[in-house]
Amino acid sequence: MYQITVENFDIRKICYSGQCFRMKEISEITFEVVAYGHYLKINQQDNELTLSCTEDEFQSIWKEYLGLNVDYDTITGLVNENDRYMKTAMSFGWGIRILKQELWETIVSFLISQQNNIPRIKKSIQMLCERYGDEKLNENGDVYYTFPKPEAFQHLTDSELKECNLGYRTKYILRTAGAVVDGSFDLEGLPKLSYEDAKKELMKLYGVGIKVSECICLYALHHFDAFPIDTHIQKVLEVNYPGGFPFDKYRGYSGALQQYAFYYDLYEAKIG
Repeated sequence: MYQITVENFDIRKICYSGQCFRMKEISEITFEVVAYGHYLKINQQDNELTLSCTEDEFQSIWKEYLGLNVDYDTITGLVNENDRYMKTAMSFGWGIRILKQELWETIVSFLISQQNNIPRIKKSIQMLCERYGDEKLNENGDVYYTFPKPEAFQHLTDSELKECNLGYRTKYILRTAGAVVDGSFDLEGLPKLSYEDAKKELMKLYGVGIKVSECICLYALHHFDAFPIDTHIQKVLEVNYPGGFPFDKYRGYSGALQQYAFYYDLYEAKIG
């Protein structure tokens, strides 16, 4: 077990912020996640985190994954005082951080997310992992499954993959996995590219449009200028930024602000 004190971090809000599909609530203060082939249990009480890993594993995997290497106090402190909407959204979503997820998993996850809802996305991804990922045991001897590698999809048929409730998205995944395996898409080279270049490369993949490419850039590559626009964010922009979102003012961290806005629009009416 590894313990750390962290400010401006709320694992519950992160879990329900729509950016990750393999994080799960176990109890009111305990969550679990599988990422980068590893299992982690996270217990949070106030600012105290207890993690089911060693310090070395935390430093090598989970610190960056959980966004704990990013200074969110500086980001939130730079928001314009006159931007009342963002100030309110930021206060509501205080503690949300952008996870840095594994690239291949994020590509497939957001291909699946298109015209889909979160419970169905989670179920499909869990089925993929159970059928085509590697079976492992956590520290308590419980089974968990890693996310399947591109090669795991190489010889699957469309009908086989459709059994994971993927519908028309099966062809996106099969073609994308094939492009990675045959080398026509350079997955390993993608993190070396700038935000704009990475987005262009991602949009060469079958089924990847602007919104999905923005999600991958933000949640896997940590390009904080990425700004995914779905129906929630479109509504936010139309109502609160009719003259356009002030990207110039928020250059370098607009993606983090987008996440606050998404969470606020998703939950404020239910909670407020």
